[in-house]
Amino acid sequence: MAKTGYSATLIAPAKLNLSLTVLGKRQDGFHDLISLVAFADLHDVLSVTLAETAVDQLTVAGPFARSLDRDNLVLKAISAFRDTIEAVPPLSITLHKIIPVAAGLGGGSADAAAILRLLAREHGLTAMAPSIQAIAAGLGADIPVCLESRCRYMRGTGTTLDPRESGFARYPALLVNPGVAVPTGAVFGALGAEKKAVRDASVPHGLTEEILAGRNDLEAPAIAVAPEIGPVLRTLSGLPGALGARLSGSGATCFALFKTDSARDEAAELFRLTFPAYWIHAGALRNWETDSLFPEAPAVSG
Repeated sequence: MAKTGYSATLIAPAKLNLSLTVLGKRQDGFHDLISLVAFADLHDVLSVTLAETAVDQLTVAGPFARSLDRDNLVLKAISAFRDTIEAVPPLSITLHKIIPVAAGLGGGSADAAAILRLLAREHGLTAMAPSIQAIAAGLGADIPVCLESRCRYMRGTGTTLDPRESGFARYPALLVNPGVAVPTGAVFGALGAEKKAVRDASVPHGLTEEILAGRNDLEAPAIAVAPEIGPVLRTLSGLPGALGARLSGSGATCFALFKTDSARDEAAELFRLTFPAYWIHAGALRNWETDSLFPEAPAVSG
């Protein structure tokens, strides 16, 4: 794709942890894990142009704008690119925040990955170039997997990626958030200092089985931090046509997968009867193609 002089519309898809196994606590205090990650059709949108000022400018709009720390990962990603790769002129960014914040959907990571994709393209690099991956890993554990926004396993603290998973199919999905922010640190704190037996780091299931029958080891500690999660998971699991329900990451967003869009939509209506005030997204999981992450015109909704 041709260079644009940094003017672009960027799509930043939300990620979901289809499974998450905590393998053990490291000496540095972090946890080793293995997680199968996929991406939703839910996304933030970043509109980028050259700034008319001497410094980067970030404006945040959208339904979750007020929840976002203005000193966020987008500006840190630009700064890290300047420090390690090449100069970048001051940029003006409008971030349309559609993904709930502190929700287990990796919204901040997705936004940082989106700006790194743009900077990589403008400087003749691919999004998965080692130098870009290194910046991403230094900024946050979820950012490397968000660079391509395609289904794959991540390991270690989250920054080590397996090759893309082949055979991933589109899955209708219902995403629900009870409106409570769940900081990741609090959930890992609730996981406790208990020493877990170090588990096999291999992938024990086929892809379909892992998607539909995997587990999230952070589910119980997340419910301890935010008890609202428990009723959401129980309700999602009992919806007609649901193939299973799970927490994404450290929460509080939960999701259920379905065989058809119509089954998902009927389930969404039933869920709204029980929890009318909760945030709901009736959409799908998908693999994103590179061109679709750089649309010709803004795709802002929500």
